[in-house]
Amino acid sequence: MSYITENDNLYVANTYARFPIEIVSGKGSTVVGSDGREYTDLGSGIGVTAFGIADSKWKKAVEGQLDKIQHTSNLYYTEPCSTLAEMMCERTGMKKVFFSNSGAEANECAIKTARKYSESKKGKDYYTIITLKNSFHGRTITTLAATGQDKFHKDFTPLTEGFVYCTANDCEELKKLVNEVKPAGIMLEIIQGEGGVIALDKEFTLCAQNQAEENDIPLIIDEVQTGNGRTGKLYAYMNYGLKPDIVSTAKGLGGGLPIGATMMGEKVENVLKPGDHGSTFGGNPVCCAGAISILSRIDDALLNEVKEKSDYIFSALSNSDGVESVSGMGLMIGIKTKKNAKEVVAECMNNGVLCLTAKDKVRLLPALNIPFEQLKQAVEVIKKACKQ
Repeated sequence: MSYITENDNLYVANTYARFPIEIVSGKGSTVVGSDGREYTDLGSGIGVTAFGIADSKWKKAVEGQLDKIQHTSNLYYTEPCSTLAEMMCERTGMKKVFFSNSGAEANECAIKTARKYSESKKGKDYYTIITLKNSFHGRTITTLAATGQDKFHKDFTPLTEGFVYCTANDCEELKKLVNEVKPAGIMLEIIQGEGGVIALDKEFTLCAQNQAEENDIPLIIDEVQTGNGRTGKLYAYMNYGLKPDIVSTAKGLGGGLPIGATMMGEKVENVLKPGDHGSTFGGNPVCCAGAISILSRIDDALLNEVKEKSDYIFSALSNSDGVESVSGMGLMIGIKTKKNAKEVVAECMNNGVLCLTAKDKVRLLPALNIPFEQLKQAVEVIKKACKQ
């Protein structure tokens, strides 16, 4: 056992089942272990390093901001924060942005915004958020409550009250809940990532939008994992032509620095007032500078490239030996294998390719700009690992 692993085991909280690799450096979609071995990274830090490791343009933007000022708090105005908010609003049609530090925090803000809006319009009884069974929205007590999976609730009850769970793709059940629970919001992931990389049916999302519009309920789309180019559109809801009132995002936005964002549409843009919500580190100028670099390069050419790579992966693996099905969208992909998914991931790792899991599937979240040839080589390793 090396010093890194031994020290980690001694001093870091035992909340992660780590892979037996100590990553010390990398470039692009290649990471290097402490033993000098190189791996193709198809996880990108769980969908975070959108342009790979040590991206030169991102690094330049971050270092440039570090030379100016690294933190001010939100008591003062900063240029990176306002510029990033402007970019996000202009590219989505949303009106305002609240910056935080993670996806869970972005979802907390979304929930608070929806609840305050509904209380002000309809009364204090309207506080329940409808989410979906098999969903995942974070690990704080409130976002755990929003998560529609009992396994995440175990040992942490009582959770925040005011959440009910609808079966995904069941419009009639959703309508029934809307009529019964006095909802403050409807909250969806377009693709249930931790739930097994399962995309919602477009018809169901339109049903949710119709219910939200007809009953003056804020529609919240959780884009923490699906956002920032991951699905071949800037945000996954754009694939379905939706017009959400609130959008949360994080992960790939910062390129490796911690940032969350909650975008607010016209209906809720002025709901939060000074003192209603806040974050010491939210809108940090260094994190925002990194995010500006990321967002400015997610253009049509890159999004088309994401779609091309996605088509290749689906085509290469869908009828491959040992593969039952391939799900997801863009470069957020789940592979249902006949072998145990963890066995497949371990075999891939032994052969120089790092993958993830989501429930019983192998999960792929590569950098958006992974070189095509490197991706093809990695897919061949996956195909061999899937064979029985």
